Amino acid sequence: MSEHDVSFPAMGSEMRLLIGEPIEPHLPGPAEAAEQARAYIERFDARLSRFRPDSELCALNADPREAVPASALLRSAVAAGLWAAERSGGLVDPTLLGAIEDAGYGESRRGVAPAVLGKALASAPPRRPAGPNPAARWREFRLDDAAGLIRRPPGARFDSGGSGKGLCADAVAHMLRGYSRFVVDCGGDMRVGGPDALSAPYQVEVEHPLTRECAATIPVGGGGVATSGLNSRVWERADGSFAHHLIDPATGEPAWTGIVSATALAPSALEAETLAKTAMLLGARGAREVLRVRGGVIVHEDGRAELIGSLRLEPLMHLRVAA
Repeated sequence: MSEHDVSFPAMGSEMRLLIGEPIEPHLPGPAEAAEQARAYIERFDARLSRFRPDSELCALNADPREAVPASALLRSAVAAGLWAAERSGGLVDPTLLGAIEDAGYGESRRGVAPAVLGKALASAPPRRPAGPNPAARWREFRLDDAAGLIRRPPGARFDSGGSGKGLCADAVAHMLRGYSRFVVDCGGDMRVGGPDALSAPYQVEVEHPLTRECAATIPVGGGGVATSGLNSRVWERADGSFAHHLIDPATGEPAWTGIVSATALAPSALEAETLAKTAMLLGARGAREVLRVRGGVIVHEDGRAELIGSLRLEPLMHLRVAA
Protein backbone atom coordinates (compact mmCIF):
# COMPACT_ATOMS: atom_id res chain seq x y z
CA MET A 1 0.00 0.00 0.00
CA SER A 2 1.58 3.22 -1.18
CA GLU A 3 1.06 6.38 0.85
CA HIS A 4 2.46 9.88 0.78
CA ASP A 5 4.31 10.41 4.09
CA VAL A 6 5.38 13.85 5.30
CA SER A 7 6.47 15.27 8.68
CA PHE A 8 6.92 18.88 9.76
CA PRO A 9 6.99 20.98 12.95
CA ALA A 10 3.92 22.83 14.20
CA MET A 11 2.09 23.44 17.49
CA GLY A 12 5.34 22.88 19.38
CA SER A 13 5.39 19.26 18.22
CA GLU A 14 6.07 17.05 15.24
CA MET A 15 3.20 16.67 12.78
CA ARG A 16 2.90 13.68 10.45
CA LEU A 17 0.56 12.97 7.54
CA LEU A 18 0.13 9.68 5.70
CA ILE A 19 -2.29 9.83 2.78
CA GLY A 20 -3.33 7.09 0.35
CA GLU A 21 -4.87 7.44 -3.08
CA PRO A 22 -8.07 9.41 -3.65
CA ILE A 23 -11.23 7.36 -4.10
CA GLU A 24 -13.11 10.25 -5.71
CA PRO A 25 -11.92 11.39 -9.17
CA HIS A 26 -12.11 15.14 -8.53
CA LEU A 27 -9.72 15.08 -5.56
CA PRO A 28 -6.04 16.03 -5.85
CA GLY A 29 -3.30 13.46 -5.48
CA PRO A 30 -1.88 12.57 -2.05
CA ALA A 31 1.09 14.96 -2.30
CA GLU A 32 -1.11 17.96 -3.08
CA ALA A 33 -3.60 16.93 -0.39
CA ALA A 34 -0.74 16.80 2.09
CA GLU A 35 0.37 20.32 1.16
CA GLN A 36 -3.17 21.60 1.66
CA ALA A 37 -3.41 19.84 5.02
CA ARG A 38 -0.04 21.19 6.09
CA ALA A 39 -1.07 24.73 5.17
CA TYR A 40 -4.26 24.33 7.23
CA ILE A 41 -2.33 23.06 10.27
CA GLU A 42 0.15 25.91 10.06
CA ARG A 43 -2.66 28.48 9.82
CA PHE A 44 -4.41 26.81 12.75
CA ASP A 45 -1.19 27.04 14.78
CA ALA A 46 -0.55 30.68 13.85
CA ARG A 47 -4.04 31.74 14.85
CA LEU A 48 -4.46 29.72 18.05
CA SER A 49 -1.00 29.45 19.61
CA ARG A 50 -0.54 30.92 23.08
CA PHE A 51 3.14 31.37 22.22
CA ARG A 52 2.52 33.83 19.38
CA PRO A 53 1.68 37.33 20.63
CA ASP A 54 -0.13 38.13 17.37
CA SER A 55 -2.42 35.08 17.49
CA GLU A 56 -6.19 35.34 17.87
CA LEU A 57 -5.98 33.38 21.12
CA CYS A 58 -3.49 35.81 22.65
CA ALA A 59 -5.67 38.71 21.50
CA LEU A 60 -8.67 37.14 23.24
CA ASN A 61 -6.71 36.62 26.45
CA ALA A 62 -5.44 40.20 26.43
CA ASP A 63 -8.76 41.85 25.56
CA PRO A 64 -10.23 43.81 28.51
CA ARG A 65 -13.80 43.56 27.22
CA GLU A 66 -16.32 41.06 28.55
CA ALA A 67 -17.62 40.24 25.06
CA VAL A 68 -14.90 39.77 22.45
CA PRO A 69 -15.46 39.37 18.69
CA ALA A 70 -14.02 36.01 17.62
CA SER A 71 -13.64 34.08 14.39
CA ALA A 72 -15.42 30.79 13.81
CA LEU A 73 -12.10 28.99 14.27
CA LEU A 74 -11.41 30.57 17.66
CA ARG A 75 -14.98 29.89 18.79
CA SER A 76 -14.58 26.25 17.70
CA ALA A 77 -11.35 25.96 19.68
CA VAL A 78 -12.96 27.40 22.79
CA ALA A 79 -15.96 25.11 22.31
CA ALA A 80 -13.61 22.11 22.08
CA GLY A 81 -11.87 23.11 25.31
CA LEU A 82 -15.17 23.59 27.11
CA TRP A 83 -16.39 20.22 25.82
CA ALA A 84 -13.23 18.56 27.14
CA ALA A 85 -13.75 20.20 30.53
CA GLU A 86 -17.35 19.01 30.68
CA ARG A 87 -16.44 15.50 29.43
CA SER A 88 -13.72 15.15 32.09
CA GLY A 89 -15.72 16.50 34.99
CA GLY A 90 -13.53 19.61 35.13
CA LEU A 91 -10.19 17.77 35.20
CA VAL A 92 -9.14 18.91 31.72
CA ASP A 93 -9.49 22.58 32.55
CA PRO A 94 -8.65 25.10 29.79
CA THR A 95 -8.47 28.04 32.22
CA LEU A 96 -5.25 27.00 33.99
CA LEU A 97 -2.93 29.12 31.88
CA GLY A 98 -1.67 31.09 34.87
CA ALA A 99 -0.82 27.90 36.76
CA ILE A 100 0.99 26.46 33.73
CA GLU A 101 3.04 29.64 33.40
CA ASP A 102 3.80 29.65 37.13
CA ALA A 103 5.04 26.07 36.80
CA GLY A 104 7.59 27.27 34.23
CA TYR A 105 5.82 26.71 30.92
CA GLY A 106 5.42 30.29 29.80
CA GLU A 107 7.26 29.83 26.51
CA SER A 108 7.34 27.06 23.93
CA ARG A 109 9.62 24.21 24.91
CA ARG A 110 10.14 22.97 21.37
CA GLY A 111 13.82 22.23 20.90
CA VAL A 112 14.46 22.27 24.66
CA ALA A 113 15.62 18.91 26.00
CA PRO A 114 13.32 17.65 28.77
CA ALA A 115 14.63 16.81 32.23
CA VAL A 116 15.36 13.18 33.04
CA LEU A 117 11.97 11.74 33.95
CA GLY A 118 13.40 9.20 36.40
CA LYS A 119 15.12 11.99 38.34
CA ALA A 120 11.90 14.02 38.38
CA LEU A 121 9.90 11.06 39.68
CA ALA A 122 12.44 10.37 42.42
CA SER A 123 11.98 13.84 43.91
CA ALA A 124 8.28 14.34 43.17
CA PRO A 125 5.74 14.85 45.99
CA PRO A 126 3.46 12.05 47.23
CA ARG A 127 1.23 10.62 44.49
CA ARG A 128 -2.45 11.47 44.49
CA PRO A 129 -5.25 11.76 41.94
CA ALA A 130 -5.99 15.22 40.63
CA GLY A 131 -9.33 16.86 41.23
CA PRO A 132 -11.41 19.61 39.63
CA ASN A 133 -11.24 23.19 40.81
CA PRO A 134 -14.50 23.98 42.66
CA ALA A 135 -14.46 27.46 41.12
CA ALA A 136 -14.76 25.91 37.62
CA ARG A 137 -13.72 29.12 35.86
CA TRP A 138 -14.23 27.40 32.51
CA ARG A 139 -17.99 27.59 33.07
CA GLU A 140 -17.73 31.38 32.89
CA PHE A 141 -16.95 31.23 29.16
CA ARG A 142 -19.95 31.57 26.85
CA LEU A 143 -20.10 31.31 23.07
CA ASP A 144 -22.44 33.55 21.11
CA ASP A 145 -22.21 32.17 17.60
CA ALA A 146 -25.05 34.33 16.30
CA ALA A 147 -23.18 37.49 17.24
CA GLY A 148 -19.69 36.02 16.66
CA LEU A 149 -18.65 36.67 20.26
CA ILE A 150 -16.93 34.97 23.15
CA ARG A 151 -18.16 36.18 26.54
CA ARG A 152 -16.16 35.74 29.75
CA PRO A 153 -15.12 37.86 32.74
CA PRO A 154 -12.31 40.27 31.86
CA GLY A 155 -8.99 38.75 32.80
CA ALA A 156 -10.13 35.15 32.37
CA ARG A 157 -7.68 33.46 30.01
CA PHE A 158 -8.06 30.37 27.86
CA ASP A 159 -5.53 27.74 26.77
CA SER A 160 -6.53 25.61 23.79
CA GLY A 161 -3.73 23.16 24.68
CA GLY A 162 -4.26 19.50 23.82
CA SER A 163 -7.88 19.99 22.86
CA GLY A 164 -6.68 22.24 20.04
CA LYS A 165 -4.45 19.49 18.66
CA GLY A 166 -7.30 17.01 18.78
CA LEU A 167 -9.65 19.48 17.10
CA CYS A 168 -7.07 20.16 14.38
CA ALA A 169 -6.50 16.45 13.71
CA ASP A 170 -10.24 15.90 13.37
CA ALA A 171 -10.60 18.88 11.03
CA VAL A 172 -7.82 17.62 8.74
CA ALA A 173 -9.35 14.13 8.81
CA HIS A 174 -12.57 15.67 7.52
CA MET A 175 -10.58 17.21 4.65
CA LEU A 176 -9.14 13.76 3.81
CA ARG A 177 -12.36 11.75 4.01
CA GLY A 178 -12.25 11.06 0.24
CA TYR A 179 -8.95 9.14 0.41
CA SER A 180 -8.42 5.39 0.65
CA ARG A 181 -6.56 5.62 3.95
CA PHE A 182 -4.90 8.32 6.01
CA VAL A 183 -3.29 9.20 9.31
CA VAL A 184 -3.21 12.70 10.78
CA ASP A 185 -0.82 12.89 13.73
CA CYS A 186 -0.81 16.24 15.52
CA GLY A 187 1.94 15.77 18.07
CA GLY A 188 0.52 12.56 19.54
CA ASP A 189 -3.16 13.29 18.86
CA MET A 190 -3.89 11.00 15.93
CA ARG A 191 -6.87 10.50 13.66
CA VAL A 192 -7.07 7.50 11.32
CA GLY A 193 -9.54 7.01 8.49
CA GLY A 194 -10.37 5.70 5.04
CA PRO A 195 -11.98 2.42 3.93
CA ASP A 196 -8.66 0.67 3.35
CA ALA A 197 -7.61 1.34 6.93
CA LEU A 198 -10.66 -0.54 8.15
CA SER A 199 -9.61 -3.70 6.31
CA ALA A 200 -5.87 -3.28 7.05
CA PRO A 201 -5.53 -1.32 10.31
CA TYR A 202 -2.45 0.67 11.19
CA GLN A 203 -0.50 -0.71 14.14
CA VAL A 204 0.27 2.24 16.39
CA GLU A 205 3.35 1.75 18.56
CA VAL A 206 2.99 3.51 21.90
CA GLU A 207 6.32 4.86 23.08
CA HIS A 208 7.42 3.91 26.58
CA PRO A 209 8.08 7.22 28.37
CA LEU A 210 10.96 5.82 30.44
CA THR A 211 12.82 3.64 27.93
CA ARG A 212 11.71 5.21 24.61
CA GLU A 213 11.05 1.66 23.38
CA CYS A 214 7.69 0.33 22.24
CA ALA A 215 5.42 -0.16 25.27
CA ALA A 216 2.48 -1.62 23.34
CA THR A 217 1.05 -1.90 19.83
CA ILE A 218 -2.55 -0.91 19.15
CA PRO A 219 -4.42 -1.72 15.91
CA VAL A 220 -6.34 1.33 14.69
CA GLY A 221 -8.55 1.14 11.61
CA GLY A 222 -10.45 4.36 12.21
CA GLY A 223 -11.13 7.05 14.81
CA GLY A 224 -8.78 8.70 17.24
CA VAL A 225 -5.86 7.64 19.41
CA ALA A 226 -3.96 9.96 21.71
CA THR A 227 -1.19 9.69 24.27
CA SER A 228 -0.62 12.02 27.21
CA GLY A 229 2.55 11.67 29.25
CA LEU A 230 5.28 13.29 31.28
CA ASN A 231 8.43 12.52 29.30
CA SER A 232 8.34 15.22 26.61
CA ARG A 233 7.47 18.24 28.77
CA VAL A 234 9.15 17.89 32.16
CA TRP A 235 11.69 20.42 33.45
CA GLU A 236 13.68 21.43 36.51
CA ARG A 237 12.70 24.68 38.19
CA ALA A 238 15.05 27.24 39.70
CA ASP A 239 14.46 25.87 43.19
CA GLY A 240 15.54 22.37 42.11
CA SER A 241 12.03 20.90 42.03
CA PHE A 242 10.57 19.42 38.87
CA ALA A 243 7.42 20.33 37.00
CA HIS A 244 5.45 19.28 33.94
CA HIS A 245 2.52 20.53 31.90
CA LEU A 246 -0.32 18.43 33.39
CA ILE A 247 -1.77 20.64 36.10
CA ASP A 248 -4.03 19.46 38.92
CA PRO A 249 -6.92 21.95 38.81
CA ALA A 250 -7.57 21.48 42.52
CA THR A 251 -4.08 22.64 43.56
CA GLY A 252 -2.73 24.57 40.57
CA GLU A 253 0.43 22.45 40.73
CA PRO A 254 1.73 19.69 38.43
CA ALA A 255 -0.10 16.41 39.03
CA TRP A 256 1.92 13.38 40.14
CA THR A 257 -0.48 10.45 40.09
CA GLY A 258 1.68 7.32 39.82
CA ILE A 259 1.45 6.81 36.06
CA VAL A 260 3.71 8.38 33.46
CA SER A 261 1.65 8.00 30.30
CA ALA A 262 -1.85 7.12 29.16
CA THR A 263 -3.04 6.26 25.66
CA ALA A 264 -6.72 6.33 24.76
CA LEU A 265 -8.86 5.22 21.83
CA ALA A 266 -12.03 7.08 20.87
CA PRO A 267 -14.16 7.93 17.83
CA SER A 268 -12.38 11.28 17.44
CA ALA A 269 -8.94 12.68 18.21
CA LEU A 270 -10.49 15.33 20.46
CA GLU A 271 -12.19 12.72 22.61
CA ALA A 272 -9.10 10.49 22.66
CA GLU A 273 -6.98 13.46 23.81
CA THR A 274 -9.52 14.26 26.52
CA LEU A 275 -9.67 10.66 27.77
CA ALA A 276 -5.88 10.27 27.77
CA LYS A 277 -5.36 13.44 29.78
CA THR A 278 -8.18 12.55 32.17
CA ALA A 279 -6.61 9.13 32.73
CA MET A 280 -3.23 10.73 33.46
CA LEU A 281 -4.75 13.09 35.99
CA LEU A 282 -6.70 10.38 37.79
CA GLY A 283 -3.91 7.84 38.19
CA ALA A 284 -4.11 4.10 37.63
CA ARG A 285 -7.40 3.32 39.35
CA GLY A 286 -9.33 6.12 37.70
CA ALA A 287 -7.58 5.56 34.38
CA ARG A 288 -8.84 1.98 34.23
CA GLU A 289 -12.39 3.21 34.60
CA VAL A 290 -11.98 6.01 32.05
CA LEU A 291 -10.34 3.81 29.41
CA ARG A 292 -12.18 0.52 29.83
CA VAL A 293 -14.97 1.17 27.32
CA ARG A 294 -12.80 2.05 24.29
CA GLY A 295 -9.50 0.60 25.46
CA GLY A 296 -6.09 2.09 26.07
CA VAL A 297 -2.69 1.72 27.68
CA ILE A 298 -1.22 3.13 30.88
CA VAL A 299 2.44 3.02 31.87
CA HIS A 300 3.20 2.95 35.58
CA GLU A 301 6.14 4.69 37.21
CA ASP A 302 7.84 1.32 37.74
CA GLY A 303 7.82 0.79 33.96
CA ARG A 304 4.92 -1.65 33.75
CA ALA A 305 2.69 -1.17 30.70
CA GLU A 306 -0.92 -2.12 31.37
CA LEU A 307 -3.28 -2.77 28.46
CA ILE A 308 -6.91 -1.93 29.06
CA GLY A 309 -9.52 -3.52 26.81
CA SER A 310 -8.91 -5.99 24.02
CA LEU A 311 -5.94 -4.71 21.99
CA ARG A 312 -4.13 -7.79 20.64
CA LEU A 313 -3.76 -8.19 16.85
CA GLU A 314 -0.80 -9.06 14.66
CA PRO A 315 0.99 -5.93 13.35
CA LEU A 316 0.50 -4.91 9.74
CA MET A 317 2.01 -1.40 9.63
CA HIS A 318 3.89 0.52 12.28
CA LEU A 319 3.66 4.11 13.43
CA ARG A 320 5.00 5.56 16.64
CA VAL A 321 3.02 7.99 18.74
CA ALA A 322 4.90 9.87 21.46
CA ALA A 323 3.48 11.56 24.51
